[in-house]
Amino acid sequence: MGEPRYINRSLGLKQAVTPQLVRDYHSPLVERMRAEGNRLQVGPLTFRLAREFGFCYGVDRAIEYAYETREKFPERRIFITGEIIHNPGVNRRLTEMGIRFLDGRDGVAVEDLLPDDVVLLPAFGVPLADMEGLRARQVVLVDTTCGSVLNVWKNVERFTRAGHTALIHGKYAHEETRATASRARSQPGGHFVVVRDLEEAELVCAYIEHGGDRAAFLARLGEAVSPGFDPDRHLARIGCANQTTMLSSESLAIAERVRAAMVARWGEGEAAERFRAFDTICSATQDRQDALVALLDEGPMDLMLVIGGYNSSNTGHLVEIAGTRVPTFHVQHADCLESAEIVRHQPLGSTEEVRSPGWLPRGPAVIGITAGASTPNSEIERVLRRVAAFRDLALD
Repeated sequence: MGEPRYINRSLGLKQAVTPQLVRDYHSPLVERMRAEGNRLQVGPLTFRLAREFGFCYGVDRAIEYAYETREKFPERRIFITGEIIHNPGVNRRLTEMGIRFLDGRDGVAVEDLLPDDVVLLPAFGVPLADMEGLRARQVVLVDTTCGSVLNVWKNVERFTRAGHTALIHGKYAHEETRATASRARSQPGGHFVVVRDLEEAELVCAYIEHGGDRAAFLARLGEAVSPGFDPDRHLARIGCANQTTMLSSESLAIAERVRAAMVARWGEGEAAERFRAFDTICSATQDRQDALVALLDEGPMDLMLVIGGYNSSNTGHLVEIAGTRVPTFHVQHADCLESAEIVRHQPLGSTEEVRSPGWLPRGPAVIGITAGASTPNSEIERVLRRVAAFRDLALD
């Protein structure tokens, strides 16, 4: 038999790459905090760490596969279709390992690939058209798509086979949502509509209940609907799904609002046939959101640091939750903490990093810490040490 051209499991090299993974991403300090009730007292500073944070299983798996791929094919050209996860440090490390990107940053396109090349598919997955293009180049594909994402795809494909339009709660520009939306087109006549939030869902629900201006509806949603989408026809049967990293409470509220609109339009009995919904928020996303709420409920804090990539959806929702209760700063990495006076961070709802003064209180302070599912423990440790250093405190 020839060399496998598609690999979606470990290459059997975990033992060989584990020392590299430990060196790059693990943290003895964070593990010590876990063992001591997720707290750390150093001088007048009290750090409180959420009980669930940082790398999830799917991220761990994707990174491990990338390292195994480099180990398995030391002499081959290795590429990845885009960011393996939304963490700049992790993606920079892949570049240092000689893995090149096919998203334009390295000046290489799919058309430049050769049959001996190896291509990693990121944890978010890739759209069907991209997969077909890669298969046509006859490269070796190493697929790290997260199992939670695959579960959403199965539901969307099931909706489509039953004649339901997939209504996806997500961010249309996000890699995962684009990949999921493509699965709604996997069957003849399949369609999708992507809604970012309750406000956009309300547009869809109003059209279901009352009809409306078709052209205005399509113009408002733009690329967030499938080609040839006709709201008068394709909103008659709906299956709800979601990007796995969205805010769970909002996904559930959207599904309930759409169900209510279908009942209002068709009646309870007929709506039961026309509407389907499955909660496809991944368990790791939910666990991190629940753990943050529990941390906030433990008692007052002076500030919260949420660590993770600015383009990380699950991290952004942690910022959204914390920001309602305590002054919150979303930082990509420890270097964003410029001094005890200045922090670089991305405010909720913004796409720009800003510099804010006076972020670290003088005197005793209780500081909450959590991190998105793409943030390694090593980065959390860097943040802890940097904050302590601003107070001339050392962490043993």
